[in-house]
Amino acid sequence: VGDAHALAALGNDAAVARMSTGLPYPYTEDHALAFIALAEAADPRRDLPLIMDHYVYGPVGVVGLHRRAGPFAEIGYWVGRRHWSQGFATEAGAALIAWAEGARRLKAIAAGHFADNPASGRVLEKLGFLYTGEIKKRLSYARTAPVATRMMIRLS
Repeated sequence: VGDAHALAALGNDAAVARMSTGLPYPYTEDHALAFIALAEAADPRRDLPLIMDHYVYGPVGVVGLHRRAGPFAEIGYWVGRRHWSQGFATEAGAALIAWAEGARRLKAIAAGHFADNPASGRVLEKLGFLYTGEIKKRLSYARTAPVATRMMIRLS
């Protein structure tokens, strides 16, 4: 329940939610509890949603690897605004990619970021992702509309 309260406090921020596909706004403690239940029940062969848990700050955001329609698993993340620009997404993403390439033996991982969120693109570039040139429309629950999403790929 402590993680749910902390996640709700981080996720209930329009600036955070608007840059995510799956984060509704407002983001309540019930949403956070549902995410935690999903993470606990996940089959890591298909989906791996995780809480980024910092040893000092506690939860700082979430990161996950999941299958969408298509041949590749896709990485996604969000970080609470007070933890932006501190390297948490890069560090958590690198750990998840190392696991995916090792334990899951994935040879390619997809990612995308909203065109109006270049900071997320920079995180993905640091993680070794390259732009594919494809722009997809992805639904943002917080915006209640499809948003231009720049697609990327990482080959191992």
